[in-house]
Amino acid sequence: MCIQFNQLEELYKSDIGEFCQCSRKNCYRLTFRGERFDLTVSDFLSFKKEIDAIDIVAILTDSSCKSDTIIVNSYRTKRFLILSILEVIQLKELLRAAKFMVQLNSMIHECLKCPLTCPLVDQRLQASQ
Repeated sequence: MCIQFNQLEELYKSDIGEFCQCSRKNCYRLTFRGERFDLTVSDFLSFKKEIDAIDIVAILTDSSCKSDTIIVNSYRTKRFLILSILEVIQLKELLRAAKFMVQLNSMIHECLKCPLTCPLVDQRLQASQ
């Protein structure tokens, strides 16, 4: 798919994993629990939606033995993730932060491409006069 190491831009990193972007090929690399997942934009959004759909409260209130782990098909790969409740929460946090950083990065790039007649610049100029 994408990704040569020297083309990656780190967007978010924490103790639980990291999320990088390859602007050249418009794809992402998610690293979680030492496993690497190369994702297209649509793969990432689908995977995030799938993880967000996991109902933590329902799992915590379920008294059956099967509720200790969650099995997730890692999107577009031939692997499965077997996650504890804590790992699901951590993965949700990582994906939420990653999506925020993608949106922030996109907004920054948009503003940098904006001509000087940008409304924000115009407001600042008018306020200073």
